[in-house]
Amino acid sequence: MIAKLKRREFITLLSGAAAAWPLAARAQQPSMPVIGFLNSASPEPYARMVAAFRQGLNEKGYVAGQSVAIEYRWAEGRYDRVPEMAGELVRRQVAVIAATGTPAMLAAKAATTAIPIVFTTGTDPVQLGVVTSLNRPGGNVTGVTTLNVEVAPKRLELARELIPGTSTVAVLINRTNPETETELRIMQTAASALGLQLHVLDASTEHDFDTIFAALHQTPARVLVIAGADPFLISRSEQLAELTVRHAVPAIFQFREFVAAGGLISYGGSVTDAYRQAGIYAGRILKGEKPGELPVQQATKVELFVNLKTARTLGLTVPTALLVRADEVIE
Repeated sequence: MIAKLKRREFITLLSGAAAAWPLAARAQQPSMPVIGFLNSASPEPYARMVAAFRQGLNEKGYVAGQSVAIEYRWAEGRYDRVPEMAGELVRRQVAVIAATGTPAMLAAKAATTAIPIVFTTGTDPVQLGVVTSLNRPGGNVTGVTTLNVEVAPKRLELARELIPGTSTVAVLINRTNPETETELRIMQTAASALGLQLHVLDASTEHDFDTIFAALHQTPARVLVIAGADPFLISRSEQLAELTVRHAVPAIFQFREFVAAGGLISYGGSVTDAYRQAGIYAGRILKGEKPGELPVQQATKVELFVNLKTARTLGLTVPTALLVRADEVIE
């Protein structure tokens, strides 16, 4: 009887130990590295960019939820919240901060000199003092730049090509974005060279949109160019597309999402390509490379999209020369 009892206790003990082994093994395994993904806009319009970032991670052998964790911080257009969110990620001691967009890049740079930062931006990070040079960034920061600010003058050329004889172009900006003044200055120089006048409109909240579009017809502008480097305006691409059609305003923005939602034309650097490259850099840093030794990448791919259905709704004939250059024409 005693032998049977001891045998039963032994089996119970053995079973309990077997059940505990996987837990012990898991406890001994290194935990997954965590990437803090910081953006000043809203998540929905950035779904394509997030997917591209994760694709870049995949290319370096990291799969979100399996070999790496990603914690997202979205400021929903509230730029004043971005520094606080950057501080949260620093206190969280994430392995890398993916600071996507200029406000996030500047906030992350100010928040830490220890945690590696990979940024995406549409402006010159050297000019903003984020890195010492593009070839050797130094410190804990590197990333990817797009041609969004640099191609801003081209949007003015497209506006004149689309509306021949136009002399005034309305420009929608968000002055709370530190990148805006640089983009506006470049556009004003280009406008002067093209013989165009700019009518500048400022929107930093959704409440500004209705007032701006209602007053737009009182200006001499016959076409609208939306500043391409602002995360708040980017996150409202669908809303802006709907407003431009409702108010019968031909408009040019940066992203395909604007055209897919009914906007007329988009032209700008490929942001998805920039986010994919940022994901690759994040993966390389997780493998041990130093951000200060990774040259800032410059995404050179530029994309043009045209919505012909919207053109017909607005009563516009898009020049054939422009359609031929388009990467995609939405019928």
